[in-house]
Amino acid sequence: MTSEHMLSRRGFCLCCMGAASFAATGGWMSPREAYAEARGLVSLIKDSAAKSVIATHKLRNDITILEGSGGNVAVSAGKDGLVMVDAGISVSRPQMTQTLSALSSEPVTHLINTHWHFDHADGNAWIGEGGAKIIAHENTRKYLSQVQRVEDWDYNFVPLERSGVPKHVFSKEHSLKLNGQSLAMKHYGPAHTDGDISVMFGEADVLHVGDTYWNGIYPFIDYSTGGSIDGMIAASDANLAASTGKTIIIPGHGNPVSNRAELQEFRDMLVSIRENVAALKRQGRSRDEAVAAKPTASFDAKWGNFVIDPGFFTRLVYAGV
Repeated sequence: MTSEHMLSRRGFCLCCMGAASFAATGGWMSPREAYAEARGLVSLIKDSAAKSVIATHKLRNDITILEGSGGNVAVSAGKDGLVMVDAGISVSRPQMTQTLSALSSEPVTHLINTHWHFDHADGNAWIGEGGAKIIAHENTRKYLSQVQRVEDWDYNFVPLERSGVPKHVFSKEHSLKLNGQSLAMKHYGPAHTDGDISVMFGEADVLHVGDTYWNGIYPFIDYSTGGSIDGMIAASDANLAASTGKTIIIPGHGNPVSNRAELQEFRDMLVSIRENVAALKRQGRSRDEAVAAKPTASFDAKWGNFVIDPGFFTRLVYAGV
């Protein structure tokens, strides 16, 4: 696996920044310091996405995962055209266009955003220019329509071009019938953000859960736009309830083809670490003291090897308990 592929595979493409910051400081930096250190963070991610090859993973019922432009993208091909779940990053347009053309000669007719983050929705504009109907939760439209700051990234995002802003939004649930699939979209409530939705391809039994699930790595939780650790756990419970042992589950980041057993492990990890951190906070430990106590230690070998490192994840959990 090439380093570029690893960057895209792991989603945020931040490991180079994290490693550089660590080496530069000779030790641990706070999340804010680390992100502030790399003020070109979003530019770095886009630079990486611009060069990344788009890998495809064929599932069933003509559903394919595209990996390499930010978060994992799902595409359904059929008589109703291409139906996408998430758009990736706009700098990947040449590779994405080529990959989509190889799947079908039909245009993209529908695009569903799982949430507003740029690594999932930045490509909205060029796809919307082509006439695709863009669907999302109402909070996703709100964040894509205004200047939006993400505190932990130390970054202010500007509004998307009009063509990329979802015109079709809902508050709780929405359904469609396309390409022979019954598409069921459901809002989680506060989770990774407060605009996350799941998308179930009913007949194929394929569930895209966006960034409520990071497969094999600690997740980011965006408190700036309504995320919470308890919401992440609740979303995991909802995803488990919506799936069976036969369901293919698509995470927002990490290995893109997953299943209920791996999702259960992710959920159990969240619950255990939340309990550990909450116990420390009840004891009166400060945030830094909680980090020093290493409440994630028994999980770090599996989950803590990417940009959301054990200290960062402890701080994210501490903020929500």
